[in-house]
Amino acid sequence: MPDGVYTAKFNTDSSMFHANEAVDGMGTLTVENGTMTFHVSLQSQKIVNLYPGMAADAPAHESDWLQPTVDTVTYSDGTSDEVYGFDIPVAAVDVDFQLAILGTKGTWYDHTVSISDAEPAAEDAAAAAVEIPADGSYTCAVTLEGGSGRATVESPAALTVADGIMTATIVWSSPNYDYMLVDGEKYLPVNTDGNSTFEIPVAALDTALAVTADTVAMSTPHEIDYTLTFDSATLAAAE
Repeated sequence: MPDGVYTAKFNTDSSMFHANEAVDGMGTLTVENGTMTFHVSLQSQKIVNLYPGMAADAPAHESDWLQPTVDTVTYSDGTSDEVYGFDIPVAAVDVDFQLAILGTKGTWYDHTVSISDAEPAAEDAAAAAVEIPADGSYTCAVTLEGGSGRATVESPAALTVADGIMTATIVWSSPNYDYMLVDGEKYLPVNTDGNSTFEIPVAALDTALAVTADTVAMSTPHEIDYTLTFDSATLAAAE
């Protein structure tokens, strides 16, 4: 299938193992560089692992067990619940394959599943991101990942939107960063005293932004890769 994001039906051989009723038996099929992955939200948190293969082989291949995500589903009556979801590798659509499940009691069971009725999603992954806020000044919680884990950035961060372009002010926990790279562009600090502060573009909220920061704290300058994620749920007008 062409690269893209699709909705697709999750077919199983068991009434005890199926997609959550809130998603009407459907999941999201992502095709990237020809590799297909299907994400499905299950009915509860009682299935703790999946294994792409036979149950008899699963115990000896723990590194191949699929780990759960915690998905929030909303039912037709407006109530919501946290259930387990899984990213399942798919070799082909409309073809049965084996998928073993591990329940909370520690026993593996064999099941036959398939992915069918794939249709292009109404919005692809990028379009599904939260829309860019109206022009103005905001604060927004930001999460930093990567590096050694010792560095942090101030959160919430200042976020400015001008002509539909978002710019974040990133204040590091160290004065030793002398530049940042975002999408191949170099950004220099906007301050001369205190912890290193940068103004960088933000393409989208709720999406990991890959950045590189160069530190001079070591014996030689060293570029470190990070990601910054801005949480749209915390967006607030700046006081």
